Amino acid sequence: MKNEIINEVSSILNVDKSLVKIEYPKDRSMGDYAIPCFNFSKELHKSPIEIANYLKEKLNYSSNVVNGYLNIFMDKKQTTKSLLEKILLEKENYGFNDYGAGKNLVIEYSSPNIAKPFGMGHLRTTVIGQALYNISKKCGYNVKSINYLGDYGTQFGKLIYAYKTWGNKDVSDSEIINELKRVYVKFHEEAEKDQSLDDEGRKWFKLLENNDEEALSYWNRFKDASIKEFNKTYELLKIDKFDEISGESFYKDSMQKVVEMLEEKNLLTISEGATIVPFDDIAPAIIKRTDGASLYITRDLAAIFDRKERYNFDEILYVVGNEQALHFEQLKRIINLLGYNWEDEVKHIGFGMLLQNGKKMSTRHGKSVVLMDVLYEAIDLAKKYIQEKNPSLENIDEVSKSIGVGAVIFNDLKNYRINDIEFNLEDTLRFEGSTGPYLQYTYARIQSLLNNKQNIEVAYDNIEISDDVWNLIWNLSKYQENIIYAKETNDPSIIAKYLLDLASDFNKFYAHERIIDDIKEYTEFKLNLSEAVSIVIKDGLNLLNIDVINQM
Repeated sequence: MKNEIINEVSSILNVDKSLVKIEYPKDRSMGDYAIPCFNFSKELHKSPIEIANYLKEKLNYSSNVVNGYLNIFMDKKQTTKSLLEKILLEKENYGFNDYGAGKNLVIEYSSPNIAKPFGMGHLRTTVIGQALYNISKKCGYNVKSINYLGDYGTQFGKLIYAYKTWGNKDVSDSEIINELKRVYVKFHEEAEKDQSLDDEGRKWFKLLENNDEEALSYWNRFKDASIKEFNKTYELLKIDKFDEISGESFYKDSMQKVVEMLEEKNLLTISEGATIVPFDDIAPAIIKRTDGASLYITRDLAAIFDRKERYNFDEILYVVGNEQALHFEQLKRIINLLGYNWEDEVKHIGFGMLLQNGKKMSTRHGKSVVLMDVLYEAIDLAKKYIQEKNPSLENIDEVSKSIGVGAVIFNDLKNYRINDIEFNLEDTLRFEGSTGPYLQYTYARIQSLLNNKQNIEVAYDNIEISDDVWNLIWNLSKYQENIIYAKETNDPSIIAKYLLDLASDFNKFYAHERIIDDIKEYTEFKLNLSEAVSIVIKDGLNLLNIDVINQM
């Protein structure tokens, strides 16, 4: 609808479409759309009020002029008819757009560290990244997802030494992660008494960098076992695949080329034995440590040049915590210093911490919380709630899983990603308020209503459009622009908040209107509207990687 108005205004005034802006009046009684006419004054040499009055005469809409704005009222019956027909025809394709058509987008997210349990600390990057992947595809981008495992660095030298020295070599692959966690803690306890152990860790990492057979054998076992464990978490989160799974180790043979590029541009300096790229106003980027071992930024530089060559991206998103802002600023500056002009295509999608009672989530012993444990706890709690409300529900285990996991995901994504967020499992699983179960329950409520559909034709001229109906129609019409805005800002909370507003409008409509009416045509109209709402809720939740449920 907005595009049609933009095209008409552009044609009537003979101005570029980019000059035509459409806003929403703060007071809906003033109009559905507002066109500010100030942008046209310079080009047309007329006052905004003159232009607004001219448009009022030419446009075939009910409208009024207020202080240089043309406020437009849409034809409610025609708009309702055309929108419902569109949604019911297009179904899950409704909202698809070409905002990113022809553009290549790479998203790096999740990226857990091997040889460690998949902790709650990696929940946010995983669910934000997956939502952005889904939203970007809905916007027409050619998207590649990369799970860039933390599988390299001095800590792996320490781990190899610890496992060789204190580890149980007969432990099964399913138990090895816990065993590695145990010996890694022991290494640090012993290193506090004997600092020479840190040298042992550095020595074994250097052996790993030099492809030592024994070091590689241990490291490969750690990595393979880790990926098997990670996949159990991804299965619960309904993340079925990444387009690429690699790790920092993939670039160990490419790092020397990066160093040579930096040397050719005279960008390197030796400082206290380390090789750095200095900057005037921020901390230097350390390219090699005093012992010659590589660091994260060296590997990231090798990775981004490889990705640019392979994917020719127009944009690359790194879904990584706020605390890494300096790292990505250094990365972008080095790209620029090397003479490339695409550093603005590199975007750090930062996010805040996950808190419990105002503090970073941890167990009573100060250790990280395992994500699988939290997801299973959420599923068990969801099952308990369902058994209290509907003990005879079929597929209760599957429904509990969808509700529990969906609640954890939605609790994260409803918040603006930059902010720290508080995690409380009981609040997350409430069936009312700003929660995932509230949206799933609204969807299930609609499915029960749709059993009354008779698929008869509706004469929309006979239908009275109440305020509750019009609010729903208007909200449905804004789905696509919310998807685009979510991609523009790389913020999935735009979709989550939109869905909460839509569900709230539907439940007001449900409370105020008699859905199953004595007049079949009225019933069918209200069921068409309800079905359209359910299509958008389902698609929106799918963008957030959350299941819908037909019965609760």
